[in-house]
Amino acid sequence: MSTKKSPNQLIHETSPYLLQHAHNPVNWLPFSDKAFDLAKKENKPLLISIGYSACHWCHVMEHESFEDENVAALMNEHFINVKVDREERADVDMLYMQAVQLMTGQGGWPLNCFVLPDGKPFYGGTYFRKEQWINILQNLAEVYKNDKQRVEDYARQLTQGIQQAELITTSNKSESALHKTVLKDCIAKWKTRLDNTEGGANRAPKFPLPNNYQFLLRYALLEKDQQLLDHVNLTLSKMAMGGIYDQLHGGFARYSTDTLWKIPHFEKMLYDNAQLMSLYCEAYTHTKNELYKETVLQTLDFVAQEWYNPKGFFYSAYDADSEGEEGKYYVWNKLDLEELLGEERFKIFSQFYEINEKGYWEQGNYILMRSDNTAKILTEFNLTKEQLNEKITECKNLLKQEAKSRLKPALDDKTITSWNAMMCSAFAKAFLIFKNKSYKDIAISSAEFLLNTLSDKNGKLFRTYKNGQVKINGFLEDYAFVIEALMNVYLITQNEMYLQKAKQFCELTLDLFHNPQSEFLFYTDKHSQTLVARTTESSDNVIPASNSQMALNLFYLAAYFDKPEWKTRAEKMLSKVLDELKNYGAGYSNWGCLALHLVYPFKEVAIVGKDVDEKIAELYQQGIVNAIFAVHGSASSLPLLKNRFVENKTLFYVCENNACKLPVNTTDEALQQLA
Repeated sequence: MSTKKSPNQLIHETSPYLLQHAHNPVNWLPFSDKAFDLAKKENKPLLISIGYSACHWCHVMEHESFEDENVAALMNEHFINVKVDREERADVDMLYMQAVQLMTGQGGWPLNCFVLPDGKPFYGGTYFRKEQWINILQNLAEVYKNDKQRVEDYARQLTQGIQQAELITTSNKSESALHKTVLKDCIAKWKTRLDNTEGGANRAPKFPLPNNYQFLLRYALLEKDQQLLDHVNLTLSKMAMGGIYDQLHGGFARYSTDTLWKIPHFEKMLYDNAQLMSLYCEAYTHTKNELYKETVLQTLDFVAQEWYNPKGFFYSAYDADSEGEEGKYYVWNKLDLEELLGEERFKIFSQFYEINEKGYWEQGNYILMRSDNTAKILTEFNLTKEQLNEKITECKNLLKQEAKSRLKPALDDKTITSWNAMMCSAFAKAFLIFKNKSYKDIAISSAEFLLNTLSDKNGKLFRTYKNGQVKINGFLEDYAFVIEALMNVYLITQNEMYLQKAKQFCELTLDLFHNPQSEFLFYTDKHSQTLVARTTESSDNVIPASNSQMALNLFYLAAYFDKPEWKTRAEKMLSKVLDELKNYGAGYSNWGCLALHLVYPFKEVAIVGKDVDEKIAELYQQGIVNAIFAVHGSASSLPLLKNRFVENKTLFYVCENNACKLPVNTTDEALQQLA
């Protein structure tokens, strides 16, 4: 085991994940040209080992192998060892993940990829037990020493495979025509993979993929598909009542390991919670479901207290582990609960939060899950809803107090630009729906931090921030979600500066990430470090693809600024993935949201005048599915608002395809025109 006396080169980094490894006996280096130069000089292959701070199996492999002196000696003798935080260097992760998936058919983290001094990969995998890892190190060292030509030939072929896959993703794709049958086929196939008992997909693990349900919700509303609408609401309710949701403090874990949304992988990520809050906000506007409202208010309260810094930025994640045990901070022992709550309160609490066979996890511990037996509890204990809520709040406050004596999971306190932008959007949307002034303040403060600290004087974005230091050129993902956030902050402030900034970022993005052979944009900008392949992200995952988000941005900004060429670009980008959308909607749902805008009537709604703040909120709260809003309190030169201001009046203009209906004075009249 390491004595932790002599740190390696990671001690100079800001990433919590890299700093976790700074006292390993492995001579870790950060990902840089220096590491590759050293590999060339010493004629050694590199190990690129990639993970993130909230990754449970990353910790396990570190403890078993990277903290072991003998394993470290083997690694140091034969390899140049490079540690990468995948959240910082998403470009490196994307490239070598693709390599490992081509080699093994699967991927995940920790991701361990062995590469030549020129960066070409030749072997890789995910988590390895200590004995496996030692064998791999010895065998690869021997092959590299005795049969280097074979290693180089394989690495060249693999890299060509990556580059060929990249070509297929971008320039070789044919364009398909968009019509409603594409979406109908997509949904028909998707429905066969749904769990209509517990919600979500009909398999485990279950990921709460927000963009999937945003698309399904919108499609169900536009098509009046009640079965699909029921599935979306079932899923959102089951998730909010399940163990994947922190019933005590708020916030969702990354995924559920079972089909019941019961046993989470306990880490909490900013990007999940940001997107889920936007989703629950949108679902609330259609259902007025109090559970959705509670979920949003509690989670945003958690984010504001735990992850928000008043300077205007958000932290990234909470670890799954505390005191070396996964989930220890979140689970409860029955005897402890009885002692803390007292007999009477415990009887109610245990029924409300499934302290029974359903909520039992392991080793005498229970995961809090919300029961759907409220009516039974009210009858049994002769309570009103208000009285029950009071008693549950009392119990939760007692447990929160007790939780203060527990060691919290480790906080990943770096700031990621795209994730911050997503949370900025969530607070802006929540303000429009729930009118909590603090949400508006946080959204504006976040937008200002993105503009003033996470971008330079030329408008270029950085990827990360910590301790006053910005690092790494922003990726396409960062630009895409910052543009979206600025459009959302424009809506809550009516300050067109944010919209103009969104347009400027869009123009810059089209230049920095331009691919001369494709409508798609590269993931890295033209000034970034050159890797063996420049990747393009086109399929939606837990975070939507940067290209799908940019296509949506182009579509919206085309409407705001009357730039038809941007709308055409968005349509062409979409046309390249229509076959994939049709066959596997779950991997292309953000593209699906754009498709909905193009095949169903899309409205442009201008609200101009003295009561614009009040009126935009009233209209937004109605959950208009296929529309964009332009707002201003006075005269504006914005194409959607030009010549539409009338002194002492607030007017709604509902337009479609550049043709507008007569202006109206009330939200109800505007809704009639939108129907």
